[in-house]
Order: sequence, then C-alpha cells, then structure tokens
Amino acid sequence: MTNAGMIDRVIRVIVGLGLLMLVFTGPHTAWGWIGVVPLLTGLVGFCPAYTLLGIRTCKLPDKA
Repeated sequence: MTNAGMIDRVIRVIVGLGLLMLVFTGPHTAWGWIGVVPLLTGLVGFCPAYTLLGIRTCKLPDKA
C-alpha cells in the first residue's frame, strides 16, 4: 500500500540524502540523522503521517 506519489517520493529521497550528508560533511551535526525518515518513506512509498492526516499524493488505481 502506498500513499506517496512519485514526485513526492523523489523529493523525499533527495531531502533525506541531503540531510544525511550533514552527518558526514558540513557541520557534522547529529540532526542530519533525521534524514533517515524522509529517505525511508521515499523509498517505501508509505508515510504514516499521511495516513493520520488523510493525505494521499498518489493516484488511486482505476477500478474496472
């Protein structure tokens, strides 16, 4: 089951990787580890917060 559309997923992966880069480069802050959340939700395509808020950015499958 997915609730995140393709554009949403791509943005999440990019943001997640960007935040994770903060851990290894730049200010070396632990806040960069929060990038794991958008990275994983982007790769899986499911966001628990979207479920709680009733949001869906992917298209519903056509019913024949």
